Amino acid sequence: MIGLRRRPPRTRDDRVVHLVAGRCLDYPTAELLTALPAMREALTEHRGSPGAPELAGLLDHLGGADLASLQRTYVDTFDLSRKHALYLSYWTDGDTRRRGEVLGRFKTAYRSSGAVVDTHGELPDYLPMVLEFAARVDADAGRAILQDYRASLELLRIALQEKQSAYAGAVVAVCATLPGESPPDRAAVMEMVGMTGPHPTEAVGLEPYDPRLLPLRPVASAATSGAHS
Repeated sequence: MIGLRRRPPRTRDDRVVHLVAGRCLDYPTAELLTALPAMREALTEHRGSPGAPELAGLLDHLGGADLASLQRTYVDTFDLSRKHALYLSYWTDGDTRRRGEVLGRFKTAYRSSGAVVDTHGELPDYLPMVLEFAARVDADAGRAILQDYRASLELLRIALQEKQSAYAGAVVAVCATLPGESPPDRAAVMEMVGMTGPHPTEAVGLEPYDPRLLPLRPVASAATSGAHS
């Protein structure tokens, strides 16, 4: 997704977790399944990394299902439900005019770190893209973005855990690389960021669901899945 001008990593362990989590949270492809052994090996080498056990569980899940099934589950989980949005500013700004400015700040952060961004049709706040940026381009700037959107990450984590989705493991792992403990519930998330009143997704008028905000993708066959990498 991103053309690189690399900077020294902050901590290699966090970079491994961020890169593996980002790849697992992207649309499943044949290339992802082929890369699973290498990702397992990377996590094994950094087994002390925060969130590594949760990520290992997700890798086992991905390796134990056929591609078509994984793609259907992914679309059902992330593309057809706003409750599991992978777009960080969706949780805080929703479909509002302000969100356009926020998305512009994501692009500015990428460019300021020397990254040439190719979004492949995704919005710049797409979590797998942010994680790749943190892992491969600028660990400090990437971590800052993740911390700024900690509430979005925690709300996504809670929603995936409530769904009992294996993908929760990736978000748990990412949250574990950030300072402090994860809040136990939504009320605690809002308290953590000094919010009162409605849940963020209720405060920005997200009803009715706007399909233009979360790009939908068809469930591709294994033969054509590379177009979604």
